[in-house]
Amino acid sequence: MSHILIRKNKARLLSEMTDDMNEILNDKQTDVVVEAIGGIEPAHEYILAALQHGKHVITANKAVIARYLKEFTEAAEENNVKFYFEASVGGGIPWIQGLEKALRIDNVNAISGIFNGTSNFILDQMSRNGESFVEVLKKAQDLGYAEADPSADIDGIDVANKLCISADIAYDIDIRNHQNLPIFGIRNITCADVKYFQDKGLAIKLIGRTHQKGNKFDYVVEPALFLDRTLEANTPDNYNLISLNGDTIGKLDFFGQGAGMFPTANAVVQDVLDIKEQKCHLRRDFNKKMEYCPELTKGDYLVRSKADISDVFGDFQPTNEGAYLAVHQIPVGEMHRLMRDVLQRDAAAFMVSLPSQGVA
Repeated sequence: MSHILIRKNKARLLSEMTDDMNEILNDKQTDVVVEAIGGIEPAHEYILAALQHGKHVITANKAVIARYLKEFTEAAEENNVKFYFEASVGGGIPWIQGLEKALRIDNVNAISGIFNGTSNFILDQMSRNGESFVEVLKKAQDLGYAEADPSADIDGIDVANKLCISADIAYDIDIRNHQNLPIFGIRNITCADVKYFQDKGLAIKLIGRTHQKGNKFDYVVEPALFLDRTLEANTPDNYNLISLNGDTIGKLDFFGQGAGMFPTANAVVQDVLDIKEQKCHLRRDFNKKMEYCPELTKGDYLVRSKADISDVFGDFQPTNEGAYLAVHQIPVGEMHRLMRDVLQRDAAAFMVSLPSQGVA
């Protein structure tokens, strides 16, 4: 028997529709629940209740997974059911299962990539057509890539959620304070920025990165520049490119469509088939103790601001590069902390990391 949960007071156009979650939970013929509500609540409540009622659960909801992955995993194990979420990261790319497969025999020490198809579409279109951020954002909304409120995509929140899920799995940890992730989005980018970077043979992308070294790890979401010959620079439209680095396997790249209903639906159906065929995914406890270290990685940055900000970055050999201030070999966490000060002086300021970051 199938059910479709709808909001209260909505017309029931199909016999399968119900506005009572308990009707689904108490139906012994319902084996699998697919959560497609989005957001934190009531998605968290419904997922947990479904698992506790012995239902397998599939979701693409990266926001709720990033916050409650460990809780959902434990509830699934306690009730002998599965909690699968392939569609939550990378759209149609089999990223979660690819990461899990690598982890069966390898230690993954770094993850990086283009996790958000909407932001990639915006940056790619600005680069190709010279259109403004506002113009391309409207196009993305018309195509269904961006929501009416695009904040999660353009401010890096969506990338942050996906990066946290990936890091949790890769390092077998439970990132509780992912709200404190250093994040800088693309809201303030201009056509002049894109043109300047292009003239230098560089392409800009919104990137999520995390590294592991010993018992320490870092993570960051920020605009980054890539040489125009790289895979990242040539990832077009709404596509994602996510990479892992393993101690023995080296670098593996996963490429595919990361935004849109069909790539997401494909990944959801793959999870449904895995449950039907009783395919088990990698088991993680998320109990490993690691220290978040914002100074683990250093990098070089360009900062654009109408305000005089050279004093803010005085400890990091700032130099003038056209309309930008170049900041050299600054810890990533410190860069984001200082950039918050810059935004207090100039709300339209923008920053981007330069190629070749090194681990301290």
